[in-house]
Amino acid sequence: MSPAESDGEVGAEADGEPSDGSNGASVESELVADVLDGKHRALARVISKIEDRSPGYRDIVSELHRHTGHAEVLGVTGSPGAGKSTLVDKLARTYRDQGETVGVIAVDPSSPYTGGAVLGDRIRMASNVGDMDVFFRSMSARGTLGGLSTATADAVKALDAFGKDRIIIETVGAGQNEVDIVRTADTVCVLVQPGSGDDVQMLKAGILEIGDVFVVNKADMDGAQRTVAELEEMIHMRQNPGKNLDTGHHGPVDEDEMADVAIDDAEEEAWDPEVVETVATSGDGIEELVETLAAHRTWLEDTGALAEKARTRYAAEIRQLLRADAARILEEELADRGGVDGLADRVVDRETDPYTVAAEVIEPIEECVRERRE
Repeated sequence: MSPAESDGEVGAEADGEPSDGSNGASVESELVADVLDGKHRALARVISKIEDRSPGYRDIVSELHRHTGHAEVLGVTGSPGAGKSTLVDKLARTYRDQGETVGVIAVDPSSPYTGGAVLGDRIRMASNVGDMDVFFRSMSARGTLGGLSTATADAVKALDAFGKDRIIIETVGAGQNEVDIVRTADTVCVLVQPGSGDDVQMLKAGILEIGDVFVVNKADMDGAQRTVAELEEMIHMRQNPGKNLDTGHHGPVDEDEMADVAIDDAEEEAWDPEVVETVATSGDGIEELVETLAAHRTWLEDTGALAEKARTRYAAEIRQLLRADAARILEEELADRGGVDGLADRVVDRETDPYTVAAEVIEPIEECVRERRE
């Protein structure tokens, strides 16, 4: 049983939360206060509201946001079977041994019937069962590309405000679409299992771009060293596509070469992704991985990249929320006009065209926005 379940995540209405929305504001304020006081039951209920997009969840997240910015967020991704869950378990145990509190969000595939997490009831954190300072939550991807639901970022805020030192997001393996995790995690850890050419090809398809640390898990298997070598070569080519090429030029340094030197100096400040070997089942390599993750965190802070990541992440979140809200308003306007099917019928009959319909639907909204702006 997960901590979320043991803390009474199920049965919010039985705890006195009105189902009809009456007195909702006071309930939301109490939930926020309880989360900030470190009550696990309230944290579970808040994340449930966030995941379900229940009425009032935005007010809760808004209140919690001012108390965030302290946790270190790690994203763990990779192909199915790479050992992500076992590795996350060992990482959580290591951080707990260091005296830190941990929150884990495991984003699982969605059930086509219920929309819930297919793997939600599996035992994922065997080493941390019964430890109240490790909060585990399995969430449904709800069909979101990249396996990262839109609710995950808000759940991270809740865990951050709750006071977790480390937050680990483990995503379902979904190939290059896994890049969604970049918007939520400070450091991205990509797992690859040895001896799988498909995994390396997957990295070439795009996921290589998001990794800060690459982990060859199950490093005791045949083919591990070859996989490490392939990853290191790919990282080298990504960082320095033209480096070490023989240009045949041995004359005096000119302005172009001086420019190349300046570029090399700038590259010295860049993070060079590292490859770490682990055997998560036995814990081998976990300490080295933790040290590498800490080194990346230090680099983020020293170079200002951490603040830039946050700025980029919040800009994307603002755009996403605005798109969702605008889409809802437009759907309401379409419904008021008899529904999109009726408008489509008019287009089929050549009574109008899609551009004219779009202009007519958006016109009153534009007028309202223009009046407010003026």
